[in-house]
Amino acid sequence: ADLPGAAPAAAVGVWRRSVAALMSTAAAEEETFQFEAEVSRVMDIIINSLYSNKDIFLRELVSNASDACDKKRFLGLTKSGASAEGTGPEDMCIRVKADKEAKTITIEDQGIGMTREDLKSNLGTIAQSGTKRFLEALKAKPDQTNLIGQFGVGFYSAFLVADKVVVQTKAEGGPQLRWESAADGGSYTIAADGDGDPLEGASGTRVTLHLKEEASDYLDEYKLRSLLQTYSEFISFPVQLWAEKTEYEQVVDEEAEVAEGEPPKMKTVPKTVERWDRVNANKPLWMRPPAEVTEEEYAEFYKATFRAWDEPAARAHFSLEGQVEFRCLLFVPSTLPWELSQDMFSSDGGAMKLYVKRVFISDKFGEELLPRWLSFLRGVVDSDDLPLNVSRELLQKSKVLAIIAKRLVRKALDALLALAEDDEKYGQFYGQFGKYVKVGLIEDRDNKGDILKLARFASSRAAVAKAKGEAAVAKGALTSLADYVARMPEGQKQIYYVAGASRAALEGSPALERLTSKGYEVLYALDSVDEIALQGVGDFEGKEVVDASKQDIDLGDASEEEKQQAEAKREELKEVLEFMKEVLGDQVDKVDVSRRLTTSPAAIVQPQWGMSPQMERFMRAQAVAMGQEAQVGSAASTAVLEINPVHGAINKLAGMVAAARDAPETRDFAQLLYDVAAVTSGYEIADPAAFARRITFLMSPEGAAPPAEAASAAPGAAAVAEPAEAAEAE
Repeated sequence: ADLPGAAPAAAVGVWRRSVAALMSTAAAEEETFQFEAEVSRVMDIIINSLYSNKDIFLRELVSNASDACDKKRFLGLTKSGASAEGTGPEDMCIRVKADKEAKTITIEDQGIGMTREDLKSNLGTIAQSGTKRFLEALKAKPDQTNLIGQFGVGFYSAFLVADKVVVQTKAEGGPQLRWESAADGGSYTIAADGDGDPLEGASGTRVTLHLKEEASDYLDEYKLRSLLQTYSEFISFPVQLWAEKTEYEQVVDEEAEVAEGEPPKMKTVPKTVERWDRVNANKPLWMRPPAEVTEEEYAEFYKATFRAWDEPAARAHFSLEGQVEFRCLLFVPSTLPWELSQDMFSSDGGAMKLYVKRVFISDKFGEELLPRWLSFLRGVVDSDDLPLNVSRELLQKSKVLAIIAKRLVRKALDALLALAEDDEKYGQFYGQFGKYVKVGLIEDRDNKGDILKLARFASSRAAVAKAKGEAAVAKGALTSLADYVARMPEGQKQIYYVAGASRAALEGSPALERLTSKGYEVLYALDSVDEIALQGVGDFEGKEVVDASKQDIDLGDASEEEKQQAEAKREELKEVLEFMKEVLGDQVDKVDVSRRLTTSPAAIVQPQWGMSPQMERFMRAQAVAMGQEAQVGSAASTAVLEINPVHGAINKLAGMVAAARDAPETRDFAQLLYDVAAVTSGYEIADPAAFARRITFLMSPEGAAPPAEAASAAPGAAAVAEPAEAAEAE
C-alpha cells in the first residue's frame, strides 16, 4: 500500500515475487555433497588407523592456518595492483580458543580465506580423484597406509577428536560461508553464513571442532598450550591462546582505619581475567643468516629449545640450496645430557628436531638423520622438500633424506675438527664424549680418516718422557695419532698399543719392557671400545697400528748378534721349555724364549688371531648376557708363554730341572712362573687357592711341606678346583 502509484493487489503481487526470489537464492546458496562409498573407507582409515598420535590434529590445523596467512602475504606482494599493507607476519595472527561449556575448540586465522569453489576443492579433496588414486595405491600395497600422505588430507585429522567440524570462511570481497560435516554423516554442506559471528578483517577462516566425549581433555588450557609450544613454536605468525590470567590491582582497603584528612589505604588484590596470550615467542633462529645471529642468541636458543643448562661447545649453522633445500642448526653440548648418561644411545632426549616450513614434525628421526656415534648432538633441521605422510609422523625413505643426512655428518665433522684445534676445550669435550668418537671409528668407515683425527688415547708418553729426561707429562694426558707419529723416534716403524683394565696394570705389563727400553711410546686401550677401535684402524699416515702383546710382533730391528744369542739360548733352555709345556699342558699353546722381556721372568702373549684378556672378559660378559657362556673359551689356552732367558728365576728353574725334574717343588716352581706371568699380563688366575699355597710356601721357613703335599695332607682336601669361569662384566 506504501508503494507509490500502486494498487494494494499489485503491491501484494510484488511482495510475493520478492519473497519467492529470496527463497530461491537462499536455496541456491546451500549445497549438500554426498560422499561416495569408497570415500567412507578413506575416512575410516584416516580416523581410526592412520594417526598413532591424536595430538597432531592441532598441529595440522594450525599449519593450515599458517599456510593461509602465508598465501595472503604472498598475494599481497605479487598480485598486480594489490597492497602489501596489513599482510606482514605481525599483522595477521592465528587464534585458538577452547569453550568448556560448548565442548568446542576454535582455530581462527586472518589468512586468505576461501570462496565457495575453494571450499569444494580444498575441503573436498578426498571426494575427488585423490580418493581413487589413493585406493589404487593402497590395493597395490595394503600394508603401506602412509601412501595416503601423497593426497593432502591433513585437514581431516580434525575428525580424530571431533564428531562434527564447522568451517566459517571469507575471501576478500566475498561473502562469509559455512562448511559443515559430521564424522559419520557421509556428506558435507556449504552455505552462506550471514547469521554467523563475523570474521575479523577482510578475509580469514574459523574452524570449530565439536569434540567427542573421549577428547574432552583437549579443552584444558595447559594441554593446548603444551601442544602449541611443541608443534607450532616457530610458526611465522603469532599464535594466540585464549587463556585465564591472574592480574593484580590496587584497590581501596575498606577495612583499614584511616585518620581524618589522610588518603585512603590501598591493598593489592588478585583478579582473574581472560585474554589472548601469545604462545610462540621464540624465533626460528635457523632461518636467519649466521652473520646476523649473536653468540648470546645461539646460547639462549640452545638452552630454550633443548632444555639444556650448559653452554654449547661448538655449533654449525648452514643451509643447502639446489636440488634439495634445507636449513640446519647443530649444537655440540659441553656436558653429557642426563638421558645419555643412563643409556649411551638413548632416543629420549629429542636430539634432532625435524621441521617442515617451521612446523615441528618429530624428534624421533635421530638415527635417520645422524649415525649413532653422533647421537649426542642437538639440532634443528627444517626442509620443505621432505616427503611426509598425511600424519607427518613417518619419513618415507628417499634420496632427499639421504642427502640431508650426508650433509649433516659433514658439517658435524667440520665443527668437531674446528673444536679440536683448541686443546683445552677439546679435552673437556673429549672427557664427556670420547666414547662416541671411538664408536665412530668402529661403525662409520666412510669417515674413518676424519674421525681418526678426532680420536684421543691414553699412552705411555709420561713414562717415556721421564726415561728420556724430558719435560714432565701428566699421566692422564691423552694423545692423538698425529701427535704420536710426530714423536716417534728414528727406527720405529709401527704404532703400538696394548689393552688392559687400567693404566697402572699396563704400565707394569711385561709385554712393553723392550719397547719402553727403546723409547717407543705405546697407546693404552683401557676398555673394550678402545681395543676394538684400534684393531680396526689398520694404518695411519703409512704406519701400521699393531697390538704390542701379540706373538712375533716387530719390536724394532734386532742385530744379527742378538738373533744368534736368542737362538743359542733357545737351544740351551730346550729342556726347560719342554718341561714347562709338560707341566702347564693345555694352559698354554706353546712355551718359547722371548726377545721382549728385560726385567720380568715371563709373559703371556697371544698369537695374531688370539684375544686379549680384556677382550675375553668382554666377550664372556656378552655371552653370559645371552645365555651362551659355554661357547667362550679361555684366551690363555691359545696363548704363548714367553720366558726371559737371562732372568734369575729362569736360571733357577733350569737348575731345578737338571737336579730333580720330577720333584713337586720343581713342578710348583714352573706353575708359579706361569701364574705370575698371567697376573702381570692381565689374565685371571684359574686356581687362586693353589696360587696362594705356592706363594705361602715361598714365605714359609725351610723344611715346610711343598704346596702339593700340604694340600693332599689337609683334612677333607678336595681335588684341584676347576678353572674359574667368572668374568668381570664390562
